[in-house]
Amino acid sequence: MGKVYLVGAGPGDADLITVKGLKCIQNADVILYDRLVNKELLEYAKESVELIYAGKLPNYHALKQETINAFLVKYAKKGKNVVRLKGGDPFIFGRGGEEAAYLVERGVPFEIVPGITSGIAAPAYAGIPVTHRDFSSSFAFVTGHCKEDDTVKWEALAKGIDTLAIYMGVSNLPYIRHQLLSNGKHQDTPVALIHYGTTEQQKTVTCTLIDVLSVAEREKISNPSMIVVGEVVNLHHQLKWFESKQDSIVRTKQKSYSSI
Repeated sequence: MGKVYLVGAGPGDADLITVKGLKCIQNADVILYDRLVNKELLEYAKESVELIYAGKLPNYHALKQETINAFLVKYAKKGKNVVRLKGGDPFIFGRGGEEAAYLVERGVPFEIVPGITSGIAAPAYAGIPVTHRDFSSSFAFVTGHCKEDDTVKWEALAKGIDTLAIYMGVSNLPYIRHQLLSNGKHQDTPVALIHYGTTEQQKTVTCTLIDVLSVAEREKISNPSMIVVGEVVNLHHQLKWFESKQDSIVRTKQKSYSSI
């Protein structure tokens, strides 16, 4: 019997993988990896590794979840070291809990290797601390891609939580905005839309809750993006270290080209 490792690959920047996660990749016989996993991480795998793409788009899944589950068991029972490589953290909107339960039911040994989730990393790279002594003593991770029978407790989130990090929510932004406003969130609450957080393509747009739909449309914000709601968003312009660094790199390159 082999073993399955449910590994968090982090939020996009390949350098944010954990040491343990990287060791799992290096020792893997089989890797089933998701769409948002940085492909640079796969270069650390051994030459003989079998790579299986298991990515999911909103309306298209390369592999159904049932197939992924079956593959994990199949390869482990062949004595393989199997890595299920997920963007972010396996247990934060990553179906890691479902996969772990499936393995338990079939007697397959496994380990969970946590990863840095985008709900913390994307705001950090945008200069937005999810907690701050002056502005936020509580924060919540929220799915923005709800099932038809929405069980999100919007009233509690709107009235009781200082900072919201909403995953996979751009396509449902009108619904999310309506739920927050109708449940008591002030229309002037700051909002940040962070597209491709922690990567070279990162783009952060800030606005207020009342204006978020028009701003998202004007700025052409699409998934993958993190939606951050709360007063801490106002710190973005002061603390935006990563995008300032990227802008500096671009200006340096442009200056070099102009001198040729």
